[in-house]
Amino acid sequence: MAIRSEAAFTEGFTDGWIRRYAASAAATEAELSALDQQVGDGDFGANLVAGLQAAVRLLGELDESGAASAAGPLEAAAAAFLDEVGGTSGPLFGLLFQEMAVAVAASHNGLFVGSLATGIGNGLSAIQRVGEAAVGDKTLVDALVPACTALASYPSSADPVEALSHAARAAWEGVANTARLTARSGRASYVGDRAAGVPDPGAVGIGLLFSAAERTVTELAPMLRGPEPLPESVAVERGA
Repeated sequence: MAIRSEAAFTEGFTDGWIRRYAASAAATEAELSALDQQVGDGDFGANLVAGLQAAVRLLGELDESGAASAAGPLEAAAAAFLDEVGGTSGPLFGLLFQEMAVAVAASHNGLFVGSLATGIGNGLSAIQRVGEAAVGDKTLVDALVPACTALASYPSSADPVEALSHAARAAWEGVANTARLTARSGRASYVGDRAAGVPDPGAVGIGLLFSAAERTVTELAPMLRGPEPLPESVAVERGA
């Protein structure tokens, strides 16, 4: 069963993505907080969960047109993080979702890998501009850059399942790499050797984001695919 040559994400992808990400973050809040207690102030798990719970509440308030649009759920997530979450994670995740929403809204012919990659790339640029973090600083950037690079390596009309699976793997490779880095940015840079061997919790949050995207698009994959081809014998008979 072949993917169509131009594979758009299905309606409901971004809504399902945010909801799945919220559930994943809630399930791992204790682990995220434990990581952050070793390298920061210990509030990352609570802040991520709070932002995503607020986003899910806003999803329930979207009108019919907003709920049906691919950008609407991303706009809701951006508003939740920018307006309701403090600390470092609120503005950074808010910017990421905001830039994704802008790029997706500009894609009038449907949501494709290319428009999502553009939004994530713009979000990365905004995060680096505000947070002044680079690859190797042991921050969420170390997971976001490889994921963004992986996604951008696909043509705009690529199979979303394949592209997001690659991006998720790249994100988690970036997460693993943060455990080997010495923090040069963020609160982890203040704790010295305490951060050695500990993956950055913000990077883990990015890994969870892309895993949620991969699982959501995989679940919706049958809706992306064309009908089963007819057996050759049937096709011949029809052509007779």
